[in-house]
Amino acid sequence: MDREIDRRTLLGAAAGTAGGAAVGLLGATPAAAAGRSADRPAGSALWREFRADPYHHPQIPYVGRAGFRGGRAELPRYPVAADVRRYGARPDGSADAAPAINRAIEAVGRRGGGTVVVPPGTYRIDGIIRIGYDNVVLRGAGSGRTTLHATRNLTELIGPYGSRYGGTKSSWSWAGGLIWMCPDARWRSLTAAIKAQAWPFEGWTGNGRDEWRTLTAIDRPARRGDWTVPVESTAALRRGDRVLLQLADDGAHTLLQHMAGDVEGSGGYPWADKTKLTSYVPYEWPCRVTAVDRRRRQVTLDRPLPLDARPAWKPRFTTLIRPVTGSGVEGITLDVVETPQGQHLLDKGYNGVALQCAWDCWVDDVTVNNVDNGFLLVAAKACTLRRVTVSGRGSHHPYCCREGSHDNLVEDFVLKQRTVPAPAGTQLHGINVEGLSSYNVWSRGRMEMGTFDTHRGMPFANVRTDITIDNTGSHGGDAVAGPLYGARFTHWNVTVTNQRAGCVKIDEIAPYSATVGISEVREFGQTDVPDFSGPLHSRIESYGHPAAVRPRNLYEAQRALR
Repeated sequence: MDREIDRRTLLGAAAGTAGGAAVGLLGATPAAAAGRSADRPAGSALWREFRADPYHHPQIPYVGRAGFRGGRAELPRYPVAADVRRYGARPDGSADAAPAINRAIEAVGRRGGGTVVVPPGTYRIDGIIRIGYDNVVLRGAGSGRTTLHATRNLTELIGPYGSRYGGTKSSWSWAGGLIWMCPDARWRSLTAAIKAQAWPFEGWTGNGRDEWRTLTAIDRPARRGDWTVPVESTAALRRGDRVLLQLADDGAHTLLQHMAGDVEGSGGYPWADKTKLTSYVPYEWPCRVTAVDRRRRQVTLDRPLPLDARPAWKPRFTTLIRPVTGSGVEGITLDVVETPQGQHLLDKGYNGVALQCAWDCWVDDVTVNNVDNGFLLVAAKACTLRRVTVSGRGSHHPYCCREGSHDNLVEDFVLKQRTVPAPAGTQLHGINVEGLSSYNVWSRGRMEMGTFDTHRGMPFANVRTDITIDNTGSHGGDAVAGPLYGARFTHWNVTVTNQRAGCVKIDEIAPYSATVGISEVREFGQTDVPDFSGPLHSRIESYGHPAAVRPRNLYEAQRALR
């Protein structure tokens, strides 16, 4: 039996929610709900529903192909092609090693790829380490043996980075890294715009979102979950092509309503004044063509469609800027010179690892210490972050996923307790997702602080599963960025050690969501109300019993269905 409770009821409002086929227990106490769920069999009813129709479930997204090359467990091991010491890097911290490391990366990249090794030691870096070529891996001897000690920030190295939405904010609060994986041409264009104070878009179609051309239109309606899509012409498409699905909104904002699950309240939501949100459309979703049927005029994709493709939204496949593919960072600690955490949204850019316009790339066994922002996925696609840790004096965004990032996997991750008290005027988020990012997964995590930060910008269809959290952070996001949640957010098997509900228990906030197997929690600290009026069609199951839910890890169970 499922349970639905409206958070507005808890706050004294009159409206209530209903949804799915659930039996409501409106007004039931958490203890009563927990007692009733204890009688439930170990196997999840929601999971059984999902297995019966995995690509079209109303509450749970299909994320079984999230991560590098569709969730491939083994990462590539490229032959060693360079040792940074041969390019002049010293492992004793006595001189700036960044130029030598970058020379080694560029040499290997120009030769077609390979592994650049960074032997044990501490290497001082006074600049940015850049990976702009395909199939290049920067590999240390292990995060406990190879350290890059960073001494400068991105404001010093590139310049101030204002917000394209105005105000005095620093975009280094959510962009860029001292290890920065980004296609070389894209990086040069981006940083040139920053230096010229022409604050750019950061995503798949260039600084002005104009670097693309149409390959073909989708000329008949297609449904979310379809793998094969009808097109006007197949002439410009080949098997293996990396393309961009674009969906434009219409005057009634029916695309945004669809991202919210087409709940009744989305029709009356004031979309037009959410100017930051509306700047995120057209929705851009990179995908790969796996088959072309020229007789039937249709193409098959490497993943099912993330949304319906309706004629009103001018669905099309287009080109995109050339991403960096097949590259990685492994076995390194990035230790940043310790400075006090900056005031909120004024970060100088002591940032960790950024993957931008990266596709099928990875980070493995990497720790970042004393950073402003830890691991940033910015317009990243199908990347895996594995065995990654954020430690030190405290971070603004320890894990950030934004600007149209899709199908990424963050697993075996750790957010450590800060080593110094938070200065006044700073904020801590946690694992962040925003900017219409979709089908991303956070799995097998330990969060000693922070929260599940859904940062407005209406991300949708994301999963957090098999995580233990001391829920101490807060979400962020401008009001003009619109709703906190789109449809099909799922929190599955989450142990909350301090009983705080905010941002984790989402059945009363997120439309068409699933909250399955979380600890018994209560409202305190940040308390939100739904963005949409009326029924949310959310589901909750095994409340108060995270250890009992089966399967324990939703992502791994979905992968096993393939």
